Amino acid sequence: MQMHFRGKRKRRFPSIWYNVQGMKNSKPHIVPKYVVYSFFSLGLVSAIAFRAIIVFQHLEPSWVRPVWYIGTAGYFLFFLYRYRITRKRKTAIEDFHLIEKIKSNACLQDADREVLLYLLTSIKLSLEDLNYAIIFVLSVLAVGADLILSAMK
Repeated sequence: MQMHFRGKRKRRFPSIWYNVQGMKNSKPHIVPKYVVYSFFSLGLVSAIAFRAIIVFQHLEPSWVRPVWYIGTAGYFLFFLYRYRITRKRKTAIEDFHLIEKIKSNACLQDADREVLLYLLTSIKLSLEDLNYAIIFVLSVLAVGADLILSAMK
């Protein structure tokens, strides 16, 4: 159900209220903690796999390819999940015209407040910052391991 207006595509209903199959959800919502922690763990395993490749190159080269596939498959799923979260947030902002309403100091409706609460809670509960910190530390360790293992040869 889409309407066209002045050559621009307009949605009749906010698209965040629909999942991929087009079934209506009640409102944007925070995913359960087990989903957040599962994808965080998947991203962490992938990050470890990619950084471990440098070690396997030195110690057991036959493991490089399987570890690369593990990291790639994990990142594929992890970044697909992160993409959907980001699109959901951006769509909520767009569909409810939140930036325009805040810039113009417009009165926010209850639905606007619910979406803002979803957005702020989603950002606050995200493990994204911890993920970046862990990837940074793992990268430093991988470079260090490579330098040490190269020097030992």
